[in-house]
Amino acid sequence: MTQFDPPGGHGRPAVPSPSAAAALARCVCVEPAKFAAAHWGHTPLLSRAAELPDPAGFTDLFSPTDADELLSRRGLRTPFLRVAKDGQLVPAARWTGGGGAGAEIGDQVLDERILEQYADGATLVLQGLHRIWPPLVDFARDLGLALSQPLQINAYLTPAGSQGFATHYDTHDVFVLQVDGRKHWRIHPPVLPDPLEKQTWGGRADEVTATAQGPAALDVVLAPGDALYLPRGWLHSAQAQDASSLHLTVGIRALTRYALVEELLALAAEDQRLRAGLPFGTDVADPDAIEPELTETVEALRDWLLRADPSAVAARLRQRAWPAARPAPIRPLAQAGALAALDADSRLTLRPGLRWQLVPHDGDKVALRLFDRTITLPADCEPAVRALLSGTETRVGDLPGLPDDADRVTLARRLLREAVLVPA
Repeated sequence: MTQFDPPGGHGRPAVPSPSAAAALARCVCVEPAKFAAAHWGHTPLLSRAAELPDPAGFTDLFSPTDADELLSRRGLRTPFLRVAKDGQLVPAARWTGGGGAGAEIGDQVLDERILEQYADGATLVLQGLHRIWPPLVDFARDLGLALSQPLQINAYLTPAGSQGFATHYDTHDVFVLQVDGRKHWRIHPPVLPDPLEKQTWGGRADEVTATAQGPAALDVVLAPGDALYLPRGWLHSAQAQDASSLHLTVGIRALTRYALVEELLALAAEDQRLRAGLPFGTDVADPDAIEPELTETVEALRDWLLRADPSAVAARLRQRAWPAARPAPIRPLAQAGALAALDADSRLTLRPGLRWQLVPHDGDKVALRLFDRTITLPADCEPAVRALLSGTETRVGDLPGLPDDADRVTLARRLLREAVLVPA
């Protein structure tokens, strides 16, 4: 199917934006191409503050003062906070409750209880900061665009000398950004390379413990402004030093080849041979009875896979990946005001971070696919839509391909209301 996407295609710019490139540069001390070839998904990378473009560190993104603000004055609720001590999670009932008159919801974080836990050596894990803390909302969007992957950001606040979690591995890649204090990290090779999300470390606890007792592949203390990249599966533990520590963990939720397998198998339901039932009376517990059916099934699956349509697989992967990475927030009241005041002289631009596809639809229409819906428009709107999706600031009255300003304003109003566009 012919795509109307601009260079770069499928809603991605041909050249990464400066803000996206800058976000990645804050995390790695090597050029992006070298990081991708030598480290991404393979080996850890330690980047000292002096090697990064902003040696002042990461306090502009999140600081101890910001953490106190969230913990005390924002009505924070579970699950945006976890509390861990001695490798175990502290039940939320010990540090949550109602917020007083007019805010009786019972799972709100109680600052006095958090003080009690933290002073007693517990680690505080602020979760989902890419959704609730403005500087990290923007940073997550830019870094996600640079990596072409959805991601999440948590903050870990650990008292002096404490360790929140025992040695473990994550099932997603991470960047560790040391904000405040110093933390001692011990990194060991994987016991299971490239684990899937369902292959958590708990199922291999004995192997993890045994490997952690051996020599470390990396034994470092992170200071403010330092960054560490860890591929999924690499074992790690971290302990605060002689002062409290705050670091950010950016978790990258990359899709895997197994995701392709899952979508291929879902699509395989279209093949009648693979939908066929087993012969009457087959003893499914008998390997000899199953063997000929397995052989025929594998042959049918092989035949089907050779005919698999990449566009169908991509469509299914899009439905998984795009909703996982939200575009930039919009301001509903300001957006509504812009709608009311819209005219031919209004200037609009694409909502930052929005992923999209523009494709033909039913011969005389085009379909604009977004992360959460599809918008159908007349085909003669295509040149104007293309201009609006270019990412450059556009005057409504300058939109190409439409006969008059009334039609231009109508199209712009539709896309502004659908939150595809924002006021420039």
